[in-house]
Amino acid sequence: VGEDALLKCSFRSSSPLTESLLVDWTYRPLSGGPMETVVRFIAFPSLYIFHYQSVPHPTPAGKFKDRILWVGNVANGDASIVIQSPELSDNGTFICSVKNPPDV
Repeated sequence: VGEDALLKCSFRSSSPLTESLLVDWTYRPLSGGPMETVVRFIAFPSLYIFHYQSVPHPTPAGKFKDRILWVGNVANGDASIVIQSPELSDNGTFICSVKNPPDV
């Protein structure tokens, strides 16, 4: 609680990175319930767009509003994020999913 929390995610792909690369971070509260999208990172040729629940970052909506920082570098196989000012209520399961078609 208080200090920023680094959530590391590393990946490898047998295919070169493409404009179809997609990184999804999802979250399920410790108490259970449905998974919720925390971060969506979509790669486009020479342009990276950082999305939060399909709303461009920063967003004033959602549990992690204005508290998620993208610190990854997909060119190096890194899709890590930081949660700023974490709270006890953030406790739960975070899942990083990387898709790089044709690799999935």
